[in-house]
Amino acid sequence: MKNIGIYYFAILAPIALLIWVSTTGNASLFVILLLTYAIPYRITIDGMRLVQKDLMKWSEIWRLFFPWVYYDYFKELYFRK
Repeated sequence: MKNIGIYYFAILAPIALLIWVSTTGNASLFVILLLTYAIPYRITIDGMRLVQKDLMKWSEIWRLFFPWVYYDYFKELYFRK
């Protein structure tokens, strides 16, 4: 996922599903999907990008759960190719 276009697609594509579920009126499913997207999915996708850019080891991805660690990699994730 070194290509920033693929990375943005991977993080934005599930939002279409979230929008669709929010229009169906199923609040509990929406909350479950939102929490799944926010925590394990995004940490995994961001971690994969950092591993492929050789900025982090695969065994260190769990550290992205903490906001201060995530902030250290913010520019690398969103702005640098």
